[in-house]
This record gives sequence, structure tokens and C-alpha cells, in this order.
Amino acid sequence: MSSSLNRVVAVVAGATRGAGRGIAAELGGAGATVYCTGRTTRARRSPMNRPETIEDTAALVAAAGGRGLAVRVDHSDPADVRRLAERIAAEQDGRLDVLVNDVWGGDRLTDWNSRFWEHDLADGLQLHRQAIETHLITSWHLAPLMVERGRGLIVEMTDGDSDRYRGTLFYDLAKASVVRLALAQAQDLDGTGVTAVALTPGFLRSEAVLEHFGVSEDNWRAGAAQDPHFAQSESPHFVGRAVAALAADARVGRFSGRALSSWGLAREYGFTDYDGRRPDWGAYYDHELATA
Repeated sequence: MSSSLNRVVAVVAGATRGAGRGIAAELGGAGATVYCTGRTTRARRSPMNRPETIEDTAALVAAAGGRGLAVRVDHSDPADVRRLAERIAAEQDGRLDVLVNDVWGGDRLTDWNSRFWEHDLADGLQLHRQAIETHLITSWHLAPLMVERGRGLIVEMTDGDSDRYRGTLFYDLAKASVVRLALAQAQDLDGTGVTAVALTPGFLRSEAVLEHFGVSEDNWRAGAAQDPHFAQSESPHFVGRAVAALAADARVGRFSGRALSSWGLAREYGFTDYDGRRPDWGAYYDHELATA
């Protein structure tokens, strides 16, 4: 797919790190122009206070062969997103082919050890603003660019492609709501030529997860000594290749409204992770964890 997306214009909202960074890089590797948006720049960090920046992601897009554009956007601010839409309209003659809604930032707001009435309410509500409202605001401003051209793909990044409980109410409701957001957008977009899907990675080796296990991407397998499930993890590039494959598929509309997974799309399109592995978190979870 080295040149399959060489005329494609994409926005990855929340491209600073994790899945967003992997998606942006893989879209770039297929030749796309990628607007890498988020709140952390080299000059200014977000409240997450992590070192990854949108400029670094844009540089990865360029190194992979695409065109990376770093644009600082607070996706909870409609005015910020409106300015992004206006910039794309001006710079790309109104063209937008792919929108990936990957804004999250809820890890520090999630209390995994409290029942919902014990969870800090302000944190729980802020989690939902970041995980759901940002996606709504972004689609509201950017979907019209796609509808105007009669084609496009919206990918709602979530956690999980089933109704299983995700461990704590505020987190579960946020991620399940994003799946529903894809379905609802697909219904409204029916007949416009624009496709909306939800997409989940498996056990993702984000920067924060690698730090948690005290490993790097070069020696990540050592983390399995602490948690055997980590051996089934995937790099952010795996789900990135899933998005690139969807973006290159002329028949992507057959998936509209569905909740998809990186491992399922790997079987559909035949791609692997960057190291040649094809992790299948869904099968592993069903076999090892669902009945544990």
C-alpha cells in the first residue's frame, strides 16, 4: 500500500501518541496527507503532561512517505475545530477523505478500583466530555466536507467491539457510547457516500503502556514476565494498518455502522504488525479471559 493513498487527505484527531500516532504514520506510509491534531506541542503540553507531540507525529508521517501537518487543536473547543475545518477547506480545495476520531486523554480520570458511586464525579464527567463530546464536535465540523464531495470515511476509535463490560462504569459508558456514535453517524450519512465505523485495537503497546512495563518497543516481549497477556499485545502500527486498509478499500461502505477490530481487519485484508506478527486479541480474550 506504499502509494495507495497518495491523493488522500486525512485528519487524525488525537494523533499525539498511542493509536493515533500509529494510524497517522501508517496513513503517511501509504502516501496520504495527514493533519495531525492534538493539544501537546513542542512548546506546550496538555494536562496529561506527557512528552509526545503532534510535531513528532507529523515528522513520522513524513518519514514514512506522506505529508504530515501538525495543527494544535483542542477538540473540546468548537471554535478550534471550526478553524481546522476552514484551514482544510482552504488548503485542500475542500477535500477531506478520512477523519479518525481518536481523542481520549481519559486515563488519568479513570478510577479502576471504585464502584461508580465512589468514583470522583467530576473526573467521570470530564472523561465523557473528552471521550464523546470531542468526537461529536469534530464530526459536526468536518463531516460536511466529506458530504459535499459525496465520499469519505469516519473512524471512531474505541475499546472493544462487543457488549462486554469494560471494568468500570464511566470508562465502559464512554467507550460503548463511541461505538454507538459510529452507528448513529452511519444512519445519518446513509446515501451520502460517507462511511462511519467504530474500530478497536487489542492490547495496545502505547507509550504509556511500555513505560508501565518498563520496556521499549525494541524489547517489549520482556514485559510478558510481569503479565503473560502482554505477549498478545500489538503495536499502534497494527491498528494503523487497519485504518489504511479501510481508507484504500473502494467497498468500505459495506462496513458502515459496524464495530470493527484490528485483528478482524487483519484477517480481512491480510496485513500484519510491523514485525510480521498477526496478533488476535479477540480470539485470545475469548479463549483465555472470557471465562476466567
